[in-house]
Amino acid sequence: MVGGGGGGGGFFLPCFGSRMPESEPEPDRDPVLLVSGIGGSIIHAKNKKLFGLQTRVWVRIFLSDLVFRENLISIYNPDTGYTECVDDNIEILVPNDDDGLYAIDILDPSAVVKCLHVDDVYHFHNIIDMLVGCGYKKGTTLFGFGYDFRQSNRIGKAMDGLKAKLETASKASGGRKVNIISHSMGGLLLSCFMSLHNDIFSKYVNKWIAIACPFQGAPGCINDCLLTGLQFIEGYESQFFVSRWTFHQLLVECPSIYEMLGNLGFNWHAQPQIQVWQKSSVDGKTSVQLRSYGPTDSIALFEEALRNNQIKFHGKTIPLPFNFDILEWATGTRQVIDNARLPDGISFYNIYGTSFDTPFDVCYGSESLPIEDLSEICKTSPQYSYVNGDGTVPSESAKADGFEATERVGVAATHRGLLKDETVLQLIQKWLGIDEKVSKHLTTSKVFDASMK
Repeated sequence: MVGGGGGGGGFFLPCFGSRMPESEPEPDRDPVLLVSGIGGSIIHAKNKKLFGLQTRVWVRIFLSDLVFRENLISIYNPDTGYTECVDDNIEILVPNDDDGLYAIDILDPSAVVKCLHVDDVYHFHNIIDMLVGCGYKKGTTLFGFGYDFRQSNRIGKAMDGLKAKLETASKASGGRKVNIISHSMGGLLLSCFMSLHNDIFSKYVNKWIAIACPFQGAPGCINDCLLTGLQFIEGYESQFFVSRWTFHQLLVECPSIYEMLGNLGFNWHAQPQIQVWQKSSVDGKTSVQLRSYGPTDSIALFEEALRNNQIKFHGKTIPLPFNFDILEWATGTRQVIDNARLPDGISFYNIYGTSFDTPFDVCYGSESLPIEDLSEICKTSPQYSYVNGDGTVPSESAKADGFEATERVGVAATHRGLLKDETVLQLIQKWLGIDEKVSKHLTTSKVFDASMK
């Protein structure tokens, strides 16, 4: 996920401050493929009526809410399994410029954003700069994979696109195997690919470094996404970005969101809860109770809370209730993820965030201002109970990958901050074999928490 911004240290000098001199020969590098998570790819809307005109709809700082609502409001089609734009004239595309790196580098690459260095939208930028500084060549040993993150992590277009990108990266480097670095939901995409196409994964992949992946879900954030939406930017700056409510109307129709609900089969330290202060009247007597809904009970709560949910689009009212077709599909995706097995000979590394308050349980209403009708939840502000994590994904979920990890490292940084954290960049260099020098606080133990230093 993209949420939980900030943090993660300052500017990192590529290869620990030593860029490759121009006169030195090109270093011997295995290809690297960077895979983004939800919200981590630029997406364009192509208008079939306006001569195929393309507009960047995600991410953009200026006119963001208006452009988002006009182009990206979508409905899930159970016949195809895809979420499709309400406007039939709009086609969603992910640009493949710069060998796929453009779409996952700076998510709003406008001149003003670059000039002001608005690093909230600098996504894989630091990692790309570091790898280029260490001798990786775009289109030869460095590639990116962005995708339509509204869709399911196991849908055909995503699986086909990832297969093609692996083939391209391997072929461009003379048939070498590929090292993958994924962020957030990109790890679930890789898990699905590995489960469904294990032979292809084994053929093309050498190492996989997962960063901040919600392997068992992100229950606090995702439960609230379905009920009230998602606020990417806090404070006054949020007035210039996509609103929480606009996000909410899209996310209710996104399979990727349902696929990140808390895993019902995972042995959580404590089961995630949704709590509601509810007002009820019996025989003329009014009472207020705090009711808790566990992972299974929450489905009935979603159904009731979203029963009147709707959006107006070009004069039409479109109902957007909790989508049971998507839930059924997402349940199948969870089975696919749970069945993923790491092929022999492939090294897996896991970086997870620690030391930040991360939503786990979520509560609506209060004892003094209770919820009378559950549909009111969608217009309230949540109160969270927190656990340790990166501000978005609990550490408990992110480190529970279920694979035989070569190393599993906790780093004190936020969800997005991990992509620019110095410790993370050093770990990537170490694991890719770029430079043997590492910080004194890093170890080679299989499980290590870098925040404990």
